Amino acid sequence: MPAILHNIKYLEETRKHLRRNMTEAELILWSMLKDKKLRGRKFRRQHSIGYYIADFYCPSEKLVIELDGQHHYTSEGIENDQDRDKHLGLMGIKVLRFENKQVKENLTGVLKTIKEHFNK
Repeated sequence: MPAILHNIKYLEETRKHLRRNMTEAELILWSMLKDKKLRGRKFRRQHSIGYYIADFYCPSEKLVIELDGQHHYTSEGIENDQDRDKHLGLMGIKVLRFENKQVKENLTGVLKTIKEHFNK
């Protein structure tokens, strides 16, 4: 299996830009994930793995959380997400996807689903 490259240098400016310009849903979820608030797990925001930048990544769980806006529901967006999820899966990384709307309207349910995917 190829080595997993975390936070490769050439994506640094893109990661910084994404952190400075988080969506409302990302800000809401981040407020619940940062500082090990969710069962003591450390999450990173806008963390790159290989050539992909994950919205949130928990290294101890090998878990990526993606929040999807409208562009994810086009045929191209769906195909890109499937390729990305498959690639990350081959590296042993689980990917959970939520619509931005879910975070805004059912944050408790989103957090419950994330916790259900933690290793026991």
